[in-house]
Amino acid sequence: MTYGKNTALIVVDVQNDFCPGGALAVKNGSRVVPAINSLMDSFEVIVGTQDWHPVNHSSFASNNDAEPFSVKTLNGINQVMWPEHCIQGSNGADFHPDLHADAFNIIIRKGTNPDIDSYSAFTENDGVTVTGLRGWLSELDIKKVYITGLATDFCVLYTALDAVKAGFETYVIEDACKGVDFPEGNVVKAVSAMKEAGIRVVQAADVRL
Repeated sequence: MTYGKNTALIVVDVQNDFCPGGALAVKNGSRVVPAINSLMDSFEVIVGTQDWHPVNHSSFASNNDAEPFSVKTLNGINQVMWPEHCIQGSNGADFHPDLHADAFNIIIRKGTNPDIDSYSAFTENDGVTVTGLRGWLSELDIKKVYITGLATDFCVLYTALDAVKAGFETYVIEDACKGVDFPEGNVVKAVSAMKEAGIRVVQAADVRL
């Protein structure tokens, strides 16, 4: 079946740096690609998101004399110090080569402000600065969103939480996502948080029914 224009698929950060061999690889991250590609045929409205950091981004450990994966407070927000990744214009920032990115109707680039990170496709980590995605979806009269991609416990989680806050009926397709699982157990915690927020966690086979 094909979903009508009131439903959108959001594909979060399926980029080279988050896949095996990348600077911030999610274990088995590239395994989401076939599942996502097969899902795309069922949707008329498809959003792709892309981490798109300047080289001087404040979330990079190298810019803070910090150990990778340590946590610091930046501008009043607890921030994981990440290895450099998804630098604007780099191969690492490109979508995975097997992903059917030509199907995207719009690409939301996030994390472009060097002073603040952005996990969610809707709102930067200050909880105030918006990306414009909510408005774009509303203009298309989207009521329901299905979310896939990388990583379950960071950008997928925050995108889903913001989607449901924005009033969208929100689904996360669990087997079309992979998590960092940092710290250990974080994926289970993220899935629990999504369910508690009213997000429906489903499998790809359920979407095709």
